[in-house]
Amino acid sequence: MTAIKERSTVQKNKKAVLEVCPVTYVMERIGGYWKPVILYQLSFGDKRYSELRRRMPGVSERVLIQNLKQLEADGLVAREAKPVVPPYVTYSLSPSGRDLQPVMMAMVEWAEKNASK
Repeated sequence: MTAIKERSTVQKNKKAVLEVCPVTYVMERIGGYWKPVILYQLSFGDKRYSELRRRMPGVSERVLIQNLKQLEADGLVAREAKPVVPPYVTYSLSPSGRDLQPVMMAMVEWAEKNASK
């Protein structure tokens, strides 16, 4: 992965937009194809990595891991490693992630209403 030049014009412009546009702030956190799907799946309860993978058959292992790490870094997903034999990891929504549930449900309602058009 290449390093982000924090002093570049693009990064300065992006930072300026993030400060004045709440929609841009949200999309920076949950934007992309798989992040909303992960949040939606976790809205039904904690999931092990393998459960998420089964419920999202179109995602590659690399992309799922990358998105989970980004969601965890943004404070939307909590990762808990269970100290058992064999060890396993569970993912859940953090309090901030749970705050997004009404937004996710509004997206579901909109999709159900408009998908057949």
